[in-house]
Amino acid sequence: MQAFWSYEHALMDNDLAGLARLFAPGSATLRGDAAGLLVGHHEISSFRAARGGAARRSIVGIHVRPIDESHAMVVAVTEFEAGGRGQQTQLWQRIDGAWRVTVAHVHQPAPALDTRIWRIVGNPLVARADGSEDGPLAGESVAIKDIFEVRGFPVGAGNPTRLAQASPARVNAPAVQRLLDAGASLKGIAQTDEFAYSIAGDNHHYGTPPNPRAPRRHPGGSTSGPASAVSLGHATVGLGSDTAGSIRVPASYQGLYGLRTTHGAVPVEGMMPLAPAFDTVGWLARDTETLARIGSVLLPPRQTGSQTREQATGETAYVAATALIDQAEPSVAAAVLAVLPSRARMDDEWRPPLDVWSEAFRTLQAFQAWQSHGDWIQGREEHLGADVRDRFAYARTVTSEEALAAAEVVSSARTEIRETLAGRVLILPTTPTVAPLRHAEIQSVRQATLQLTCLASIAGAPALSIPLRTSEGLPCGLCLVASPGRDHDLLRLAQSVDFATAAVGATSGQLREGAGR
Repeated sequence: MQAFWSYEHALMDNDLAGLARLFAPGSATLRGDAAGLLVGHHEISSFRAARGGAARRSIVGIHVRPIDESHAMVVAVTEFEAGGRGQQTQLWQRIDGAWRVTVAHVHQPAPALDTRIWRIVGNPLVARADGSEDGPLAGESVAIKDIFEVRGFPVGAGNPTRLAQASPARVNAPAVQRLLDAGASLKGIAQTDEFAYSIAGDNHHYGTPPNPRAPRRHPGGSTSGPASAVSLGHATVGLGSDTAGSIRVPASYQGLYGLRTTHGAVPVEGMMPLAPAFDTVGWLARDTETLARIGSVLLPPRQTGSQTREQATGETAYVAATALIDQAEPSVAAAVLAVLPSRARMDDEWRPPLDVWSEAFRTLQAFQAWQSHGDWIQGREEHLGADVRDRFAYARTVTSEEALAAAEVVSSARTEIRETLAGRVLILPTTPTVAPLRHAEIQSVRQATLQLTCLASIAGAPALSIPLRTSEGLPCGLCLVASPGRDHDLLRLAQSVDFATAAVGATSGQLREGAGR
């Protein structure tokens, strides 16, 4: 077919106008690959314009199957200059006398190692501890964020220059060792946003991990690699950190469960710091049972003694602040409101100064980030991606006086948030938006997200994200925040009848009625 070869030449020449002309116009045209499905001519053209050209290849086989005078199926076998074979299937239709592609599916050879997700991976990389075959985590595989010490491996922190200069760890971080002792194995060391100083999920050096639940959208960070590994089924657990939302944001964007633990509840020794006043350990899983089993190993035992009213009656006092839900875009707010427990109380009065608190948090976080990494970064700025470089450039300018003033605001905010949490569980959107498109401007999304995620960070409180979906079928999250030390309670609530139906379809990608296009 002449039209097929015209398409192939346009593809190799990155002739965007030619490619647009050869694909059928309108909203019904489809193009799919391993990254997801594009619907409509506009989405397909935008994708091509952003990718910068297709991988070089040649056609080694072609099969044409006419369907009728106006339709034909074409299956072509491709061979790539970089190695490996692929296949593309196209449905062509004669429209106004010219042949156009109406449906296309592209298969490319999978990389032996997806370095967007993994820095190093094994089967497993580190086996469970001897004698732990009957442990509570037997059979679990863990993706470790590249900020934890794993014996025999250096910590790269998402930066190849730092990785090249780092020495192999002599011992495992305590959190890592506890998992091994409980029977889990380490599947590999997964990528992170550089120095864990981002919540988008991008990495300038290794690429952006995929988001299988929302293709071509940001995966969320900075625990981006572990989140993608869990979402894709490469591992059952993602171990990471949460300073400003680095567990909760990828959980929301990728339809996972994620727990940020109480500040200090899990040892952070052997975990690279960012802002020690807010850094804490967290993890991600596809189901609540796995999430809770990890908690049984990493968290301190539940305290015994005097019971709270909630423990005595079995009822949880939920409160949802209207001001926090109003921060979310309508589709996310609607998803959260649709699953509120019937006894949840709407609080129209608590209206915290989120802009003031989040700015103080950002200032203090930046000051501590420079204290943690400034000595290494100074003189090596060119080895950082632009976004992280800009953050550290700002961090370098924060004075001790500014940090002290910010700390006073944070301290006052911490008191108010903890008073609000006393005897209650706060419900809010995990993130105010769904995952942004990969090539969209995200600074405003980052600022809006920090206004919600900073609340638990400032309070040093545990926060658990429960996956939901919007009416359009995109992942989002409902977040439970409780008083410090109530991590086990949040894990129990996530498994309770209050939220038993909240995540139906959210973690499986099940299509909701009316969500298809």
